[in-house]
Amino acid sequence: MTVHPHPALQPYADAWTHSIEAISELVLPLAEGEWNRATPCPGWSVRDVVSHIIGIECEQLGDPRPIHTVARDLRHVVDEFSRYMEVQVDVRRHHTAPEMTSELEYTVIRRSRQLRNEKRDPATMVRGPLGDQVTLEQALRLRAFDVWIHEQDLRAALGAPGNWDSPGAYVARDLLLAGLPKVVAKRAGAPANSAVVIDVHGQLEFMRTVRVDADGRGTVDKSPSLGPAVTLTLDWETYVRLAAGRVRAHTVADRVKVEGDVELADAILTQFSVTP
Repeated sequence: MTVHPHPALQPYADAWTHSIEAISELVLPLAEGEWNRATPCPGWSVRDVVSHIIGIECEQLGDPRPIHTVARDLRHVVDEFSRYMEVQVDVRRHHTAPEMTSELEYTVIRRSRQLRNEKRDPATMVRGPLGDQVTLEQALRLRAFDVWIHEQDLRAALGAPGNWDSPGAYVARDLLLAGLPKVVAKRAGAPANSAVVIDVHGQLEFMRTVRVDADGRGTVDKSPSLGPAVTLTLDWETYVRLAAGRVRAHTVADRVKVEGDVELADAILTQFSVTP
C-alpha cells in the first residue's frame, strides 16, 4: 500500500501505514478468546485497542460519532476525556473476531485512499483525533504516534515483540520528547538554571538535555550538559512504557540508572507520563 500525500505529511503517512498494516497482520489470525486478552493500555483488551483505532480513523474520515452512553462503572473511565475515548470502544465490546477484522480492513482501505488523495495544505485546520481543532499535519502526526503506541500494546498482549525501531518509533520519540520540558520543569519542579540529561539506549539510541532557565521554563536540546542535576539512563522500551503511562516508575526501577539528585530523579520518573 503506497501513500503519497504532501511531502510534509509523508513521514507520518508512512509511519501510520507501517503500524496499521502490522496491527492488521497481528490480529487477523487471532482466535475469538485472544481478543479478550488484557493489554498494557489501562482497562483495554486487544478488542478494545483495535476498536479505538477503528473508531478514531472513522472520525478522521468524517464519519459521525456513535450515539452511545458509556456505563458509569468502568474503573478506567476517570474523566470526560477517557469517557469521550471510550464511546468508540464500548460500542464494539461485543463484536466478534470476524466483525473486528473486517471492519479494521475496510477502515484501513478507506483511510489509505483518503491519505493517498490528500491535496490540502498541511497547515489546514481539521478536527483532530482528540476532538479539537489542529492542523492536518498535527492530526496525522498524532495518528502515526497513536497507532504505533497501540501496536506495542497489542504486541505486549500477544507476546509478539517487534518494530521498536520502525518509522512510528521515530514519530513517537519526537512527540514524547516534546513533553519532557513540562515534566522536568513544571511537574517535577527542577530548580532554575539546572539541567537534566536523558540517555536512552537500545533499539533507538539518543541523548537529550532538558534545561530549566532562570524563569523556570524548560527546553530540550541535543547538546550535552557538563554538570546536570540528574542523569537518567534507560532503554528505549522502558522510556516508551513510562512516557506513555503503561508502567509506573517503581515497577521498572531496576531498568533505570539514576545519577545525581535522587529526590529530583524520583519526582521526574513519577511524573514521566506525557500521554493523555
